[in-house]
Formats: sequence, C-alpha cells, structure tokens
Amino acid sequence: MLVVLSVALMVVDSRFALLKPVRSQMGLVLMESYWLTDLPQRLWQGVASQFGSRTELAAENEKLKTETLLLQGRLQKLAALTEQNVRLRELLNSSALVNEKVEVAELIGVDPNPFTHRILINKGERDGVFLGQPVLDARGLMGQVVELMPYTSRVLLLTDTTHSIPVQVNRNGLRAIASGTGNPERLELRHVADTADVKEGDLLVSSGMGQRFPAGYPVATVNEVIHDSGQPFAIVRAIPTAALNRSRYMLLVFSDRRTPEQRATEAAIAQEEADRKGTSVLPSGAEQAAPVVAPAGTATPAAAAPAATPAAPPAPQGAAPVNPAAAPAAPSQPRRQ
Repeated sequence: MLVVLSVALMVVDSRFALLKPVRSQMGLVLMESYWLTDLPQRLWQGVASQFGSRTELAAENEKLKTETLLLQGRLQKLAALTEQNVRLRELLNSSALVNEKVEVAELIGVDPNPFTHRILINKGERDGVFLGQPVLDARGLMGQVVELMPYTSRVLLLTDTTHSIPVQVNRNGLRAIASGTGNPERLELRHVADTADVKEGDLLVSSGMGQRFPAGYPVATVNEVIHDSGQPFAIVRAIPTAALNRSRYMLLVFSDRRTPEQRATEAAIAQEEADRKGTSVLPSGAEQAAPVVAPAGTATPAAAAPAATPAAPPAPQGAAPVNPAAAPAAPSQPRRQ
C-alpha cells in the first residue's frame, strides 16, 4: 500500500499542480530541520574564527588591504564608465537599468539526486523572490529560481542538463546557447558553426536574450574548441566562472519582474508614441531654418537692383532665389569682325 501510494503521489506531483501548496507548507517544517543540521558547521566555524592565530589574521588583513586598494582603483574607472553609459543611454532615449537591486541569500541545502543540480537557499516568496529570478555569486551567474516556498527557494544551476542560457563571446559579440552537461565543471555551446570565431580563453557573458538573465554578467570561460571537418558544428566546452559547488553565499538579482510579452508590448507602445511625436511636432526653430521658396514667375527683391545690373530670371519652382548683385559678372561677348 505504501508503494502504491508513493507511486500515485509521484504521478500526481509530476502531472498536476495539486501538491504544490502542500510542498510549500512542508517547507516551513523542513526549515527547522535544515537549521538544526547546519548548526554543527556554524558552531565549528564560530569556534575556528575565535581561535584563529594572530599571524594568519595579520596576513589576511594585509591581503585584504591590498585587494581593497586595487578594487578602489578599478572602482574609480568603473564609475567613469558607468556615467558614460548613462549619458549614452540618455542620448539613445533608453530606459534600461544600469544597476540592479540585489539581496544576499545563503545556501542551506543541496539536492541529493546526482542527476539534477539544484540547491536550496534561505530566501523565499515572503522575501520577494519570484520564479525565474537570476542568482549569482561573486564570480558570475549560478542559475535561476525554479521553485518557491514561503521562506526558502530552489535554484536550478547552469550545469543541469535541463538548463540553457543565451550567451555571447565578450571579445567579438558572437551569440550562442550554453547548455548544462550534468558536470558541475563544464558547459557546452550548442550549434556553433565550425567557422565561428571562438578561441580558448574567451569569456562568455550573458547576452540578455530572452529577457530572463540580465546582460553582461560572466557565465563561463572557453577551455576547449574542437573542429571537425566532417561536422557542420564545432564542439565548444567551457568552465563556469561561478563556484557552483563551493559558494555558500549568493546574490538574488531584482532587475525587472515583467514578462517578456509585457516588456515587448510596452516597448512597442513607447516606440509608437515616439514616432507619432516625431512626425507631428517640428523641432524648435525649424520654421526659421526652412528656406524661402519663390513661386514661379514671381519677381524677387533682387529685381529692384540698379538699372545697370540686368534683372535675374525668375527662379524655377522649388529653388531658392539668387541675388544677382552677389553673382559674378558675365564675361563680355567677343566683337564680331
């Protein structure tokens, strides 16, 4: 009976959404068990940090000071680039966000299934987390939220076999799709032409296609490119930049919760309004800058010039009038013998 009940529950859970509320409420109970199982490790970390040697702390302090100095120098350049990016987006009338809001989350569990790469974090629906939300660590993108509970969430990692992300080569902008292989240390680029300009060491960043992941975040580094003359596509393998199996703290990115359809609709409406304003409203000073056109057969003010100067012929339709006084004198005709 238990076996039949288990099979029935698995079938209902995989084909219907009836058990999602039950799983969500069970997350409240399991949250306590995760906290208890994680308690020894947190206690050990606390004791180790209290009894750390003075030499190690001094060396770490010097290292952190050096890194802080280097990062401050990079930050100054980044601030200038950010301001330049803002000015360029203003020139292009773009409303894209330059900085996204983030929130720190902590890893509290790992899926024991060896064929899936999922983790559990301590932020849930009541913390504002939403389905499809990007997750990254200090080195790059890690994955996206695929399941919500009141106080916890499940994150699908980039290396899962069911996950794919649109990327582009940072060196030349070549677009591709990076798919998981089931190996936490490897991604593969699908359907890359054999003649594509991809080299070992190229950095792959998120392209923003599909409007799920924000553009510009590091995803992986190409470590192997295999060309086969008998195959139309090259084999490109990459190593994720994020420490997928080592990171304990990660960031949840709050960029834009609108669906791709809503974003496309609002962008189309904004473009229509901009086109309507651009065709119906003339820019300031257009009337003064427009040339004055003399109608055909109408005398121009230049006709009132002195009698010694021949009158200019009437200007053709659509041409600007010519001031005969400013025109060069016509050469004299040769005298006939």
